[in-house]
Formats: sequence, C-alpha cells, structure tokens
Amino acid sequence: MPRSMTFIDMLFKSTPLILLLCCVSLGFSQTTIKDAQSQYPVSYATVSFNNGNGLFANDEGEFIFTKKIYPDIDTLYISALGYKEFKIATLNLPQIIQMQPETNALDEVMITAKIDRKFKVEDIKPYLDDDYYHCWLPTVESEIAVYFNNPDEALKKITKVHFPVTLESRDWEKRKRSNADKKPFSTLFRVKFYNNVNGFPGKELLFKTLVVRATEKGGDAVVFDVSEEAIFIPQSGVFVSLQVLGYTDDNGKLLSNKKYKEIKSRDGSVVKIPTNFRPLLPFTDEIPQNRTYIKRVFVNGNNWTRFEENSGFQSTLLQAGLNNYGMGLTFNVYKD
Repeated sequence: MPRSMTFIDMLFKSTPLILLLCCVSLGFSQTTIKDAQSQYPVSYATVSFNNGNGLFANDEGEFIFTKKIYPDIDTLYISALGYKEFKIATLNLPQIIQMQPETNALDEVMITAKIDRKFKVEDIKPYLDDDYYHCWLPTVESEIAVYFNNPDEALKKITKVHFPVTLESRDWEKRKRSNADKKPFSTLFRVKFYNNVNGFPGKELLFKTLVVRATEKGGDAVVFDVSEEAIFIPQSGVFVSLQVLGYTDDNGKLLSNKKYKEIKSRDGSVVKIPTNFRPLLPFTDEIPQNRTYIKRVFVNGNNWTRFEENSGFQSTLLQAGLNNYGMGLTFNVYKD
C-alpha cells in the first residue's frame, strides 16, 4: 500500500506551480509582440515608458517587464516601423501583444531594379580616436544620426557603413598601448537611413529593420555591409543613424536591459538615468560643419536636435570642440 504524500513530496511535485506563483508575485512578465495578420514576431519593437526611459523587444519580439524593477510604470507605449502605435496597461500584461500593420505603409516601399552598370567605389573614411575623453557614451534612449552631402547628380548606392568605436583597456595604465588587453563587449545596434527634410532627418529610406553587432574583436571601426540593400543617396543627401538596442549573449541574441540607475537631484527628487553601453563612440573636431544630430527616442513627441552649442546640450564634447561623430561610408558611383 503506498504511503501517504508528505509535505516535502507535495512541495517537489508542485515546483512548477510555486515558480509560477513567485513570478506572478514579483510582477514578472515575458511578452511577445506579433503581427496581428501574419502572427510573425515584430523584431526590435520599441517599448517606451513615456518618461524618457524604455526597452526593446528582441529579434523574436520578446521583452521582459517586471514591476520589481519598474514599480512606477503603469502604461507601455509600443511602436515599430510599419505598425500603428498603441499603449497598453502594465497591470495584467498579456503574454502576446498584437500589432496592427499601418495601412499606408506599403506606399513607402520603393521597388528598385537591380543595377548592373559600371561604377567606381568611393570612400568617406571614419574618424578614429582612442582617447576615452573624446567619446560619447551611448544609452538605450538616444539615437545619433550623421548627415552626408550629395555633391552631384551621379547615382550613388551605399554598400558599407563604418562606425568608429573606442576600445577600452582592462588596465587603465595601459590604455594608450595598441596591444593592451581590451574589455569585452557584445552590443547590438539598429541602423537607419533617412532622407533630408529641411536640414533634418525625415522619412526612413528603407522599409526594413537593420541591426549590426559590435564586439571588441572587430577593432576600432565596425564595418556594416549593406550592399544587398537598395539604399541610394538622395540628391539632397542622406542621414545615417546608430541606436543602441542593448547587450547580447555570445550568440548575438539581445539580452534584457538592466535596471536604470537612480540618483537624487538637488531638490531631493529621484531621477532615473539610463544605463550606458559599450563601446564608446569617438567624436572629432576635424569636420567643420555640424553634421551630427541626436534625439531621445523614448520621449513622447521626440525631435531631432543638431549637436552644437546653444542647442540645449550640456556636453564636455562640445566644450572641447568635438562636434561630430566621425562615421564613414563606402558607396558605388555609377558612371552613366
């Protein structure tokens, strides 16, 4: 005759239930964002808290929200390229969120025939700098765009983007040595291309999400090959932007962001500061024009601002005359 079940037996037998209850009590929720029509995941959707902070879904449309880390957030504002924006309460957050495609989004898609003509390759070299104090520390809530002028009417197709980075040495005393052991990182960036509208980034030129992974093994310039995409420089020039999505695991999968730092301001209120991400982005004073633009992507109604003095930026980079992020380009110039 079998013995009666003890409390220990019941405990082990009900472990999955206990873990579930623990997750519920902590306000933990993993949610997947999907296309309402195709049911495919919406990769790298923006999940904003509407207070200057937020996070991103990964390539499978998944993100983790927990009340333990974000106790004061009661609404999420979700957006993605080609979908209608919407908001949802964090109370009883569902496991699956359906996003509705934007009905007029297909009107923005440009169909371009394959160009099989003679061309020459031209480069705009990136500006490299290994001085830590000449760098921008990217945060998950900011996007940096650089403007490239189109000097003539020749057709130009972008094939590569060069993102300069500054590698940090493990040993501060050896930071100026090229063979110093570098701090490891694995960071995922989103890359966008905009047309020029009155001197500021306008509509995106590519109806597609592009991401590039940067690690310390790639050297001081991350080269992103976009030769398979039909990205042509408009007559009025092009803006190329870089936006950090977060750290990844060894396989390049986006990890959940860490809790924001909390500091007390002079008036005693608590301010949340987004976590900085590596690598550092070097700025330069060798470009006379102010070609760099920055915006806060999680602030409602965000706008692009040129990175220059008297634009509201409190930056030691501007004080030192470092006014531009020295991004580079490789492009084909077609002869006919």
